[in-house]
Amino acid sequence: MTVPPDDPGHVVDLTLQHYNQHAQAFRAGTQAHDVSQNIGALLRHIEISPPHRILDFGCGPGRDLRTFAALGHLAIGLEGAEQFVTMARADSGCQVWQQDFLRLELPDAYFDGVYANASLFHVPGRELPRVLGQLRATLKYGGVLFSSNPRGDNEEGWNGGRYGAYHDLPAWRSYLTRAGFVELEHYYRPDGLPFEQQPWLASVWRKPAL
Repeated sequence: MTVPPDDPGHVVDLTLQHYNQHAQAFRAGTQAHDVSQNIGALLRHIEISPPHRILDFGCGPGRDLRTFAALGHLAIGLEGAEQFVTMARADSGCQVWQQDFLRLELPDAYFDGVYANASLFHVPGRELPRVLGQLRATLKYGGVLFSSNPRGDNEEGWNGGRYGAYHDLPAWRSYLTRAGFVELEHYYRPDGLPFEQQPWLASVWRKPAL
């Protein structure tokens, strides 16, 4: 991996360019992935009665957005790659906001849950505290943030045309607690495999009530 460039916005733009160029292949390669464990982890920790208002942060082609809507929730997608935005709107019938992760415009205290599945690792480490603060602000008090990221040894850089930051659990905990979240649970995926065969770190966090 290379040293992170000085312009985080350029990093995000190039990553989105990669996704736009490979949108069809990405959708074909991920549409059958079973992430029911992750969806269940988010919904289980939301304490108010459904339906819930959910932000699918980095919704990609809309696979999980469609699932949330089918479960009866008010699901809104957020995605920076234009090709994915078009796919997600068509496939889910949900509202999808075209925003990239470093130029967010989110309403205050609006969502019961934020679902960030394989998305937050694209945020450069230097920008992550600000982005997490914006996600905290868009959650209602008592709201829940779910994240799943490929884990690593706290390195970041380019990987196959996409920029990623790969955190271990202590580092990820530090980012989230400093942003004002309280940990609810964490686990590694895929479920049921030895740790060395579980590349994904999933975690669930709450914005404390007043």
